[in-house]
Parts: sequence; C-alpha cells; structure tokens
Amino acid sequence: MDSPSIAAFITLFIVVNGLKGEFCPRGEEEDTRYLLYDVNSGEGFNLRRDVYVRVANLVRKLSQDHNWVLVLPPWGRFYHWFNTPPGTYFPWKSFFDVGSLQKWIRVIEFEDFLKAHGPNVNSAYVLQHYEEGWTDGKWEEKYDERPCIGRPAFQYKDQERVWVGNLWGSQLTSQTFSCVSVQGHASTIIPLLMKDASSRSIYIGRAETIIHDEYGGKWYWKARRSMRFATHLEDEAAKFRATHLASNDVQDSTQLASDWRDTKPQRKRDRGGPYVAVHLRRNDFVQARGKEVPSLKKAAQQIKHIIKKQNLTSAFIATDAPREEFLQLANLLPSVSLHRFVPDEDFLQQWGDGGAAIVDQIICSHARYFVGSYESTFSFRIQEEREILGFTEETTFNRLCGASSKCEQPAKWRITY
Repeated sequence: MDSPSIAAFITLFIVVNGLKGEFCPRGEEEDTRYLLYDVNSGEGFNLRRDVYVRVANLVRKLSQDHNWVLVLPPWGRFYHWFNTPPGTYFPWKSFFDVGSLQKWIRVIEFEDFLKAHGPNVNSAYVLQHYEEGWTDGKWEEKYDERPCIGRPAFQYKDQERVWVGNLWGSQLTSQTFSCVSVQGHASTIIPLLMKDASSRSIYIGRAETIIHDEYGGKWYWKARRSMRFATHLEDEAAKFRATHLASNDVQDSTQLASDWRDTKPQRKRDRGGPYVAVHLRRNDFVQARGKEVPSLKKAAQQIKHIIKKQNLTSAFIATDAPREEFLQLANLLPSVSLHRFVPDEDFLQQWGDGGAAIVDQIICSHARYFVGSYESTFSFRIQEEREILGFTEETTFNRLCGASSKCEQPAKWRITY
C-alpha cells in the first residue's frame, strides 16, 4: 500500500473511531441506532444536566438488546446566559469530558451526527403530559400518541413529504412525527422507541417529561459520575483556587482517579480548601421565592456565622447578583476576604456563560464548607460534585435561610456505588 493510501486509511479509521467511541465489527455498526433528544426551551443548564442522566440510563437499557448511540444536543442560549448571543451553540466538549461519558454509554456530538448522517431522522416524537392529568387521582405508567398540546414542533412539508423542525440552528427532517402524552419513568417509552425496527434514528423532544427510573440509585450515580468536566474548565478553576484561595487538590485531599470508574473516596471531615463557598441566588429568585431568599444583610449575617464556626477567613461567592450587590455584600463583611470568579471577554467568547457556571461550581465543590440556595438546581449539582469528592454531609447539604432565622435544610441525596 502506498503512502497516500496508508494516510487515507488511518484518517478514516480515526474518524470512525471518533464517532463510535470504540471500534465495532461491520455487522454491529450496521445495526447501530441513534437517539436524539431535546429539552423544553425554558429549562436551564443545570436541569438539562439532570435530564441527560435520565436519557443516558434509558440508552443503557436500550443497549442491552441493540447498539444504541445517544446524540448529545448542543447547548444554546438559556434564560440566564446573558453573555451568550442568540444562535450560539456549544458542543458538549466545551463543558464536559466526552471521553468520560463514553465510559458509560456510547455518545456522539450532534455536529458529528450531522457530518455522518445529515439533518435527517426516521421518526420524531415530542413528549407531553396528559392534558387531563391523572385520572381518578391514580398514577399509572402509560403513553399514548395524542394531538399536540400547543404548536407542533415539526411542520409537514407537502412537496418534500417530510416533517421539518428547527433545532440547534439546523433544520431537522423526519419521515414521521407525532406528539406523545406520557406518564412514567424513562423506560416507559422503550416500546415506543422499539416499535419500528427499521428506524435507525429517532428524535424525542421535551425529554424532561419522563422521570428517572431510579433517582439517587446506583445507575443514577454511575451516569452522574461519568459527567466529568472539560479539562480546560478544571484548569481555570484550579488556577483561581491557587491564586485567590490558597487551595489545590493535593493539600485539600480532593484528588480523583483519572477514570471515574476507579474513584470511590472515603468521606473526610477535613477535606477541601480553606474557604467557605456560598451559592447566593438573586435576580428572578428574589421575586419568585421571596420568603426563601435572604436579603443581602441576612445573607451577610449567615455567612459571617458560618465563617466564624468553621474558623476560616475567606469566602467564595457564586452568584448572579449584579456587581453593585456584590460590593454591598462585601461592605457588610469587612472582616471576610470575599472572592468571585469574573470571566474575561476571551473566556466568555470561547466558553460562554456555561463555562463560567461550571468554573463557579468546581470552586464551590472544593470548599471546606458549602451553603447553597433554596431549591436551586445550581446548588444541587454542587452537592452532587461534593458527594463524588467525598465530603461529609454536614459540610455539603446546607442552604441560606430567607425571612426566617431557621429553615428546612436540603434533603441529603447520598452517593451510591
């Protein structure tokens, strides 16, 4: 074989391997099926990460009998992503270690799916709740193809005889489309996905409609543990911790094995960097959950109390508060060394608000003590990271109280191996 032929062969092998995550025999590859999914446009970054776990474990079950690949939906501009222009989409590798995801199920970026198969699927379904709700107050697992509630996500084009939907900056075409009312766990829709053996690619919209098969169980945590952050974001957070918080993984006892499957740290009370981390939710939370969100004065009082109790002097604040409010908080805490991650323009252009949110979460997850906000998925994701790192429950499952000086603390969702 001459040199150009060898080079072409190597290039082809790398492309195929990159798409599949591992090399499969030809017959196995021909049997491969792809599942695309999306989430309601109103849902934020951290709820979408939870939906990924639901769908990933659905694909795990589907893969017991067939070769399924999950197509990762790009991250677009969400409600809280003020620095991300409309029409901007980030692949998963911008935020997560896709190679780590591959150690749980087979995944592929949407852009790679497009290159290999074009913007086409065989079947498209949009999930929805039952319009009538529960019948007789009785819960039962079921699904039915029903008329769409609201405007259909796909429109039929007579000339082309296909259904067309606008997704992630692309027009996706499907041979069939229907809305499906569903009430149940993720595995409830397995018969729906398997009913047409000839469908090699299927899209499901509004995937948040299905619930976890076992929230907080072993399979949940395996999928969740596979969601390692992208190295460039880990490095950015590590640089900030070292520069501003005298924190690093060696002295903080927060080192993990390179493979999440080899990681099972024992809980340690003295784990974490010498600072308190606070997730202080502001903006729309002040109106939506007024009684549960502290004023800046009340937040400062609680932070001061925690700092003193933990015998520390530094605090990291992850917040959506404007700069003026952060300065007010700093003035209320003159004896505390207060820090906040402020990304520069280059960072935002490359990694956007999603990258900044993850850096915030990494820094919070490595603190000696963490306190979050009421019913915030941002706080929930930090608590999960701290469970993975092996922190004690007492230093993880805490939240700031609102109008009352005492309040119910978060449920403790402990890691399971």
